[in-house]
Amino acid sequence: MRLEEEILQDSFQSECHRAILNIFYTYHWLVERLRTILKPFGITMQQYNILRILRGQQRQPIGIQEIQRRMLDKSSDVSRLVDRLVRRKLVTRTESQADRRRKEVVITEQGLRLLERLDPQIQAMDQVCRTLSDREVQLLNELLDKLRG
Repeated sequence: MRLEEEILQDSFQSECHRAILNIFYTYHWLVERLRTILKPFGITMQQYNILRILRGQQRQPIGIQEIQRRMLDKSSDVSRLVDRLVRRKLVTRTESQADRRRKEVVITEQGLRLLERLDPQIQAMDQVCRTLSDREVQLLNELLDKLRG
């Protein structure tokens, strides 16, 4: 459905303004879909992002600051989010042997199992691109990368 129909607005200041609003609208539309998937598992999008980052580490410890750097939502309070994941036994946090001020985080087996249960539903989100050809999806990615500079 066209943005105009979704937000009941006939005109925009410019095509660029329409594009920016369209990106915002689409972002929130995607976020709501992801929240719906994650809610039954009792985790937030930010917690899911941390678990995804840790799985990519292949059981190698990573510091809180490095997690923060890789987060999609840079404003997240990573320490607080990690605390919640530790309480749920989805990750462990220990002091670094090299630097006692540094806390290192590793995903647990329980965390990996949770991600395995989520994977099919997350992969099903690829269906949001079903109306686009492979070339259009590639072009969309290129344009979004170009927009961010």
